[in-house]
Amino acid sequence: MGVVFIAAVFSAMIGASSASAGIPFFSDDEMPSLAPMLEETTPAIVSIAVKGTQTTSRQEVPEMFRYFFGNPNQQPREREFRGLGSGVIIDAEKGYIVTNNHVVDNADSILVKMSDGREFEAEKLGADAQSDIALLKIEPDNLTQVKLANSDKVRVGDFVVAIGNPFGLSQTVTSGIVSALGRSGLNIGGYEDFIQTDASINRGNSGGALVNLRGELVGINTAIFGPNGGNVGIGFAIPSNMMKNLVDQISEFGEVRRGLLGIIGGDVDAGLAEAVNSDINYGAFVNEVVPDSAAEKAGIDAGDIIVAIDDNEISSFNELRAKVASKGAGAEVELSIIRNGKKQSVNVVLDSDGSVTIEEKDIHPALEGADLSNGRSRRGNDAIEVNEVAENSPAARVGFREGDVIVGVNRKRVANIAQLTEAVEASKDVIAISIQRGNSDLFVIIR
Repeated sequence: MGVVFIAAVFSAMIGASSASAGIPFFSDDEMPSLAPMLEETTPAIVSIAVKGTQTTSRQEVPEMFRYFFGNPNQQPREREFRGLGSGVIIDAEKGYIVTNNHVVDNADSILVKMSDGREFEAEKLGADAQSDIALLKIEPDNLTQVKLANSDKVRVGDFVVAIGNPFGLSQTVTSGIVSALGRSGLNIGGYEDFIQTDASINRGNSGGALVNLRGELVGINTAIFGPNGGNVGIGFAIPSNMMKNLVDQISEFGEVRRGLLGIIGGDVDAGLAEAVNSDINYGAFVNEVVPDSAAEKAGIDAGDIIVAIDDNEISSFNELRAKVASKGAGAEVELSIIRNGKKQSVNVVLDSDGSVTIEEKDIHPALEGADLSNGRSRRGNDAIEVNEVAENSPAARVGFREGDVIVGVNRKRVANIAQLTEAVEASKDVIAISIQRGNSDLFVIIR
């Protein structure tokens, strides 16, 4: 068993509310039915078909046999792929559709099909691989949008309905309950704060909707836990509040600008609570406060236990990390902390983590797959650090490596990501990027 993505391949879940208000839960003959709610909601759920090419490397030939066979790994090969997923219209006037990043990642074309049969070519406005969210845009034309629920108010046991495109079967509806909240540690992405549900989710549901009985969106279906990618009643969805925070940043900046608190810590359990003489056995324990960070400026101390953010209780350090990151740089949040057995509130203005994963639209296609952050050169000057390079990505193919430091473009210094973006956009056919690699100075040439 394992956790698997379900999109352009699969789907997932999410939680919600009661049927005491909003769209009627009963049909005309007073038989219990979800039909009235679904008639209002399903037009906002779309099917997504993608096409593109992927670069794959063949299996490495052992060195002793290369005399006979050569090294096929020297020439990666490209292959076409097609995939199916789901999406949710969140803004009918702007034509905004949210889906999972893994549904549309590396897609050359994105076709959106509505519940009434209409089809639209979609543009990807931006995406965030670490939270698995992507924002698409189509030309608005008599669209229906879903209402957003406050996912922080979702409770375990709430009834929820998953709507999506499993196995290409569009507008498929399944129901269940919210099984758990704040799920993390699944190694699905960098920031995990999932709603768990037992509503059936299968391949192709990824990016689809998890709604409550009022038809309000509580989550974006993302992954399932089960053998061979099949549904066993354990699915995961990105909470709607987290999705909304990320999408707002993508819409405004074209990228996610994550918030940073500036603490090092871990989960609170019964053993740690006993060791620090605390009656609280949940939340995030602060081991260390980073100097000159947002946390230090707000007065957070090592030994504090953070138990809530904006009056919403958190159960783990990973949940706090995901919620803080999705709030965005510059956001003001209220943290509830336990210090010396007493509860108090602290207001914090979040810093920026300074990192950004370059998408094709952000700078240049050749830099796609490079995770960059503002940093320092080996001489102590401001520069751009290459934190990670995705395997077989365009950035890897042109020669970037993890640990490289970008210091110039076309023999002009660049000190941060903004200057790098400006310099590359101003360049013409050939771009010479100056980098430091260890003790060496070299150029990466982009044509």
